[in-house]
Parts: sequence; structure tokens; C-alpha cells
Amino acid sequence: MTSEDSLTEAGFFGIIAGVDEAGRGSLAGPVVAAAVILDPTHPIEGLADSKKLTECQRNRLAILIKQHALSYSIAQASVTEIDYLNILQATLLAMQRAITGLSLLPEQVLVDGNRLPDLTVTARALVKGDSKIKAISAASILAKVTRDAIMVKYHERYPDFSFHIHKGYGTQRHIAEIEKFGCLDIHRRTFNPVKTLLAQ
Repeated sequence: MTSEDSLTEAGFFGIIAGVDEAGRGSLAGPVVAAAVILDPTHPIEGLADSKKLTECQRNRLAILIKQHALSYSIAQASVTEIDYLNILQATLLAMQRAITGLSLLPEQVLVDGNRLPDLTVTARALVKGDSKIKAISAASILAKVTRDAIMVKYHERYPDFSFHIHKGYGTQRHIAEIEKFGCLDIHRRTFNPVKTLLAQ
């Protein structure tokens, strides 16, 4: 992973915000994006791609990120926006909102993936950036922890659905629940198999 000290050598400069999302491939709920500007004087040990961390590790690191980051912002794009815009544009919108929500203006934005939201600052898209750049790793952790908390609340609201387990993704368990109990207002109607099941 690229350390904050070596970012300049890699061609990155100034105040850097890392950006990532969670929930892009889910069948339900919003897509969540986070933007983080880390404080180089308060390094956080253990930052990594959120998918490679346990839930306990993510939750612990999320607290440290919020405590020590120079600035962080978390934003969403709703199910309605996802169905209206498509998931790519909704994801970029959530990222744009997260970046705009930062209390500190970044000089450069590093985004995980291969597409960039519409921004007024210099930005770069980095494939697998969440495993290469600590600021992006931090953003991936905040996005994942935030979205998981949303899904746990969905389970409390809709106890027939195991959102606390599958987090809305298209697992066999989730699909079986949709087939048995029907679609909810939090399901993405343009995503299959939800779209197909509704048509039937």
C-alpha cells in the first residue's frame, strides 16, 4: 500500500481525499460513498480494503478514522435515484456528494475504480485503489460500516428479510426471501432478479 509519505513520489500532491463506495452490487438499499482526508501526523495502523477486514476490524478502524482524519464525509444515493439514473451514475453522484461534504477542500481526489464523478478539483481514478492508497482504504471502511448499519436497521424494520446477514446482496437466501415475501420499497426495481420477479 502506498504510504502518505510516498504519495508525492507517485505523482500525488497536496491535501488528498480518498473516495470509495459500498453497496453498488446490492439488490436493496442506497449506495453509500465516503471521502476521507487523513492526517499524516496521526497515522492509523491496519488500514486496508474493507472487504479484506473483519466486521470487528472495520468497526474499530471506523472509530479511529473519524477521530483522527482531518476531514471525512459520508453520503448516499437513494434507491429511487439508482433506479432513475442507473447504478453507475448514482454511485458517482454519491461520491460527488461525499467530496462536496468535506469540511476541508482537497487539492487532489483519488477515487477507487475506473470512473470519476464530475468535480472541480484534480482527480484520478485508481483501479484497486482501496488496496493501494490509505485514504481510499479509510473511505472504503467508512462507506462499508455505514451501509452495513443501514442494512441492520432494515432487518429490524423488515424482520422477514435477513438484511443483517446478506446486506441486500443477491444471495440464495435473499432471493428466496423475495420470492416468498415479495419486493419491498427498498429493493432496486431495475436490478435483476428483482426486475424479473416484479414482471411476473
